Amino acid sequence: MLTIRSLFFFLVSGALVHGAPQQRSRNGNGRGGNTASQTPQQQAAALPQGISQATDGSTILDTTATVNGVDLRFKVSAPANLFTTLTNVTGARARPNSASQAGLNVLLHGDGGQSFFDFPNQAVQGGLLGVVILAPSENLLWGQRAGPPSGLSRNDGAADSLAVRDLIRDVLPQVVAFDPANVFFTGVSGGALTLSGFFMPAHLAEFAGTGVLLMCGALAPQVPVVDAEAFIGNTKIHFQSTKDELVSLQASIPEAIVAFEDVAAGAGLNAQQIGQLQTVDNTPNSGHCEFDELGFVSGIQLIADNFANIMQGGDGAVQGIDAPTVLTSVVGNENLQFAAARKREVSDSLLM
Repeated sequence: MLTIRSLFFFLVSGALVHGAPQQRSRNGNGRGGNTASQTPQQQAAALPQGISQATDGSTILDTTATVNGVDLRFKVSAPANLFTTLTNVTGARARPNSASQAGLNVLLHGDGGQSFFDFPNQAVQGGLLGVVILAPSENLLWGQRAGPPSGLSRNDGAADSLAVRDLIRDVLPQVVAFDPANVFFTGVSGGALTLSGFFMPAHLAEFAGTGVLLMCGALAPQVPVVDAEAFIGNTKIHFQSTKDELVSLQASIPEAIVAFEDVAAGAGLNAQQIGQLQTVDNTPNSGHCEFDELGFVSGIQLIADNFANIMQGGDGAVQGIDAPTVLTSVVGNENLQFAAARKREVSDSLLM
């Protein structure tokens, strides 16, 4: 649980430390200084928190809260007037625990934390405020708090998922005014594994009627599915991958597709209903997360920029992906066609 003391500390001291985080390289190292002896978590902690400006001119607050005994660093991107008066954000007008018409798009980054520092879902899109959370892990891995990357294994997935749930329910209402019934989720690679394997089955019923975008990664549920009937018939799930995906994910993504399709069928949805809610695409002829067929970071940004068109009732056409739409029904398309496995520069043990 979040303590009153920790909440007061992060809202007062964290919000007053100005300066945007430095850009990090893909391997997780910050710029400047000798960081060879530091863990990725220690390197991240050295980067300043505080207040900066989002790409749309709105405000980004970068701060930390203690949730369930672990420190969760997170960023919120919102118009200044939607931040609560507890945050000391200039222009903040909202009362703590007050609602607004804005929803949230909560992103869990891939292994190493690149998308936390890039914050691809910043700015307000489709009426959603951007939120990104840093994994409470020495190597910045969602679902694995200690030790080096270990591929699909996410032994702390349940604990991390509960912490994310509690951050949204208990902490964010003290930070920003939003509609708690309009919370979407995005997972990137390792973050997508934790979302699909643990968060969705355990907690998605509490956020029903919205959607989850799984980029370049997915796991079948690793814990029991709770109250499936509450979310499986009204919540959008989109699986986005590429032709030359990592070998381990070429197996786990189709397994996850089948698993969630089976949950829907078990709840009484027919094929047409399932296909409207659960969609998949791996059109890009490129590697892991390279949806624009150019690069990891730019590929993720492409999908993040098209979130509303994919997840909020759009036609799924993404300029940069050579397909009329990415919103292909999972029904009959569970067995994705990938390129022949070959040696890759990026190890399957580090999913990014």
